[in-house]
Amino acid sequence: MSQQTKGRLLVATPPLADPNFDRAVVYVLEHHEDGAIGLVLNRPTDEALSEPLDRWIELQSVPSSVFAGGPVDTNAMIGIARTKDLLDESTELLTPISGLVASADLSADPAIAAAHIDAVRVFRGYAGWGAGQLESEIDEGAWLVLDSEIGDVFSDVPEQLWYDVLRRQPGRLSWLALAPDDLSLN
Repeated sequence: MSQQTKGRLLVATPPLADPNFDRAVVYVLEHHEDGAIGLVLNRPTDEALSEPLDRWIELQSVPSSVFAGGPVDTNAMIGIARTKDLLDESTELLTPISGLVASADLSADPAIAAAHIDAVRVFRGYAGWGAGQLESEIDEGAWLVLDSEIGDVFSDVPEQLWYDVLRRQPGRLSWLALAPDDLSLN
């Protein structure tokens, strides 16, 4: 594996040909020799939580909508939580990913989860890569691998996340935030 990406961000470089990932910011949940899984953080939808997941609405971070997590298995609903304390190991409700970010069992009772989490974000679908695929895309320059901050996963302005993440980078990397879709116009 060329880089450790679990708990980090994949930031699409402009222009990425796949419209699913154009100016996308992906939070990597898992990355090992068999492949990688992540969630697109900056694609909120107009979809609200419906039964039985509507029980989680009070814990949802702003914006309170379901996010398009990626093009794979769009029937899957995945919950990511901001925990109140660092988790050393998995519980029935939560599985630590990195820092205060954990995956949440959406079939659990949110009233019980509320004692352990500050916020939850729900994603429909996910981004997935087969063995060696993500490494190849990173080596080809399609993705920047950058450190994440807790505010990235739970940004209240997710549509600006791609720009915000790039702007805080040192040096010339921050210039990418201003790159036009058509690089020949630059």
